[in-house]
Formats: sequence, C-alpha cells, structure tokens
Amino acid sequence: MSLPPDPAVIPPFTSEDLRAALGQFTTGVTIVTTHTPQGHLVGLTANSFNSVSLSPPLVLWSLANKSTSLPGFISSAHYAINVLAADQRLLAERFATRGIDRFEGVNWRPGMTGAPVIQGAVAVFECAHRHHYDEGDHVIFVGRVEHCTRRVGAAPLVFQGGRFFTDLNW
Repeated sequence: MSLPPDPAVIPPFTSEDLRAALGQFTTGVTIVTTHTPQGHLVGLTANSFNSVSLSPPLVLWSLANKSTSLPGFISSAHYAINVLAADQRLLAERFATRGIDRFEGVNWRPGMTGAPVIQGAVAVFECAHRHHYDEGDHVIFVGRVEHCTRRVGAAPLVFQGGRFFTDLNW
C-alpha cells in the first residue's frame, strides 16, 4: 500500500534538531557490502539496520539518495550486513570515509552469496536484494536473509550521540 505524498508541512524543529534527537538512540554499527555485476566492490558504514520478519527472514537498512554507493547496491543481487565488533572501530571509520578504496587492506572473504564478508564481525547477514523503496531523502532496502553467522560472546561496536563506544559499561 502506498500513501499519498505528505502535504507541505513545516515541522516545528530543524533537521539538525531531528538528527540530534535520533542520535540519542543507541544502535549497533554495520558495514554493508556488495559487488556490482561488473565485480566492483562497494561498502559503507550504516547504523540504519533492523529486523523485519523471522518468517520469512527479512531485514532492512537505508541509504541516502545522494550516496555514491547507491547505484552499486540497487544493481546488486546480494549484499552482506556485517555487524561490527568492539575492536572494529577503525573499520567503521574507514567505510564512512569518502574518496578512498574502502576495501584496501581489509580482511574479507566472499560469503556464501558472493557478497564480501568482513572477518571478525560479531554477526553477518547475507541477503538477497528483495525490494528497495524511495522514502524521503533515503532508499530503504529490504533483504531476504539467505545465510547468517554470529560470534558468541563477542562485544559489539555501538554508536550513540555521534560517538562510537566499545565498552557497554558507559
């Protein structure tokens, strides 16, 4: 079901206010990876990851419309959502940096779906690209989980208030 466009309503807060308020919600940190049909590796840091359904197994994540990685994810059949471990902060920062080869020097392997899997992640969800939806200034991706793994007892990297945390006793 698709809703009609919202009427032009000016909210009583700024985009910066909204971003700051959303920043109070603590999230995990992921690196979403894929390869294009031409074999080009694409990856980025994202904290907009959520479960959708256990049966069928579905997850979602979102990506800004202005991202240079967007065409790579739209054209790919599979991607991997790598949930980062507490000791992978530098990887999170690397995959958030523009204008570099994000995969250079990174320890990864092709997963069962062919998508790049980051070694050392606390969990990995290898997904078939099921749908994507344009909403506001982002695209929402829904993936069907085809394979998942986890590292029991591994501490996750988390993000809150614009900062990374590696110790959950903050």
